[in-house]
Amino acid sequence: MNLATSPARRRRFLRHSLAAAVLCGTLGATTASFAQESVKIGFIGTLSGPGGALGQDQYDAFMLAIQQNGGKLGGVPVEIVREDDQLKPDVGVQAATKLLKSENVDIITGVTFSNVMMAIHKPITDAKVFFIGSNAGPAPIAGKACSPYFFSTSWDNDQLHEAGGQLATDLGYKNMYVMAANYQAGRDAVSGFKRDYTGNVIDEVYTQVNQPDYSAEIAQLQAASPDAVYVFYPGGMGVNFVKQYRQAGLLGKVPLISVSTIDGSTLPALKSLAVGAITSAPYAPNIDNAQNKQFVDAFVKAYKRQPSMYAAQSYDAANLIASALEKVKGKLDDKDAVLAALKAADFDSVRGDFKFASNQFPDAPFYRVDVVEGPDGAELQAKTPIVIQTRAGFPDQCPMK
Repeated sequence: MNLATSPARRRRFLRHSLAAAVLCGTLGATTASFAQESVKIGFIGTLSGPGGALGQDQYDAFMLAIQQNGGKLGGVPVEIVREDDQLKPDVGVQAATKLLKSENVDIITGVTFSNVMMAIHKPITDAKVFFIGSNAGPAPIAGKACSPYFFSTSWDNDQLHEAGGQLATDLGYKNMYVMAANYQAGRDAVSGFKRDYTGNVIDEVYTQVNQPDYSAEIAQLQAASPDAVYVFYPGGMGVNFVKQYRQAGLLGKVPLISVSTIDGSTLPALKSLAVGAITSAPYAPNIDNAQNKQFVDAFVKAYKRQPSMYAAQSYDAANLIASALEKVKGKLDDKDAVLAALKAADFDSVRGDFKFASNQFPDAPFYRVDVVEGPDGAELQAKTPIVIQTRAGFPDQCPMK
């Protein structure tokens, strides 16, 4: 890396070198990493408004991984710059521009909603900055718009809802009523659900993003007499919908299946109102592997709440970055080496088995996750793993091989 050509990088190098000198004089010993230039990481997420809990879970889990490693990832000191996109694509573009041009970040991670991802994906990847998404997965960037500089630790939207479609099929529901918020992820949700659902979709209804009142739509679906209802309402939208569904006397009467609606970010607000709902999810706190057990314990201790899938995916993103930084010893100037290290995905995922497909979206299991009454209130419990597919969606449309 040519520090002379990058004032921002030179300043960071000098800052950490000075810190190393002070530590050497005070403690009489230090490690090589103290004298090493830090890696600057930009975090973009929805941190305010009805969807703010989702982005906060992403951010908290990412910071937890750093805190567990003494302010480092892969043995390399890291500096985090946080930006709130407010669930507005134009604000997301402003945040990305700031991170790229003013902050000179080395890596960008996070992104909660797909409309923001669609706005910032190309500017970031065109700048050849390493981009590790930990939630939003709009279908186009898993297919024709894929980039070697983008990796996801979550899923593409269609893949996420294909799991829901297969779950509804496996449960034997012949006639489904489908509802989703009217934006990129909502439209992907319905198309993904229909791809793997073999029954009849009575109707598909799209509602406004952040709509607070669903009483009219709930009355319409009740009149349609479906076998079950499938919905996609992340964040505050999900809280409002499930409360109103329960108030209408339908939860427990007309089965409710959802994705990204009832999870660790919304269950604290719903509590026992959500008991009896069934979800399809890539994560649940009771997934039985050593990495997940220590993650759940650490997250609950740090934040006094159960981790959601948003937290889990962001924790994986931090550990993916750590694995790559360790392989390249913190040197990011050889971009091909960094990309190869990220592609290797040499880390333990809280989800279990994890590897990347050719489009750099994960091949990882999905689960049936039920909302049950536990000893401390309502909780999410993963059931038998759902085998959806052996690859991430759309790699055949992605030019990367």
